[in-house]
Amino acid sequence: MQVAIALGGNIGDTEGLFRRAVQMLGEGGLQGVRVSRTIVSTPVDCVPGTPEFHNAALTGAWQGTALELLALTQRIERSLGRPAVHSSRESRTMDLDILLFGEESLALPELVIPHPRMIQRRFVLEPLAEIAPDWHVPPEGTTVAELLRKLLLARPGDKEMV
Repeated sequence: MQVAIALGGNIGDTEGLFRRAVQMLGEGGLQGVRVSRTIVSTPVDCVPGTPEFHNAALTGAWQGTALELLALTQRIERSLGRPAVHSSRESRTMDLDILLFGEESLALPELVIPHPRMIQRRFVLEPLAEIAPDWHVPPEGTTVAELLRKLLLARPGDKEMV
């Protein structure tokens, strides 16, 4: 199954942590990994004073289930310094979000695919469009590149990105 994962963080050596996360994903079974460049973004929906985030995306092939991939990403987050219990509004060393799992849609208490806010987040779509512009996002099947284009047209003065 072709999967897409977002990487984010704003504490510590983010670039080094991203490299380590990619390595650990490969060791955990993700194959053929492609990684976007890293971009810097202004925090969205975070507590005041939160530092800028570094964001990237990766794609790869996964042989297991979506929940097995979720378990792997959560183990990696914890091993790279993110507490098991955390707020999405606070700084973090590592955030790994499963964006796409093939063209499947999934709605479980612990995992929603496609990621429910990805189409609203330039810092997610821009890196993903760099490496997977023609991937289709369910349920409509719109491509990643088209979703980014629509987002940029809808918010031309978007200051979310640095």
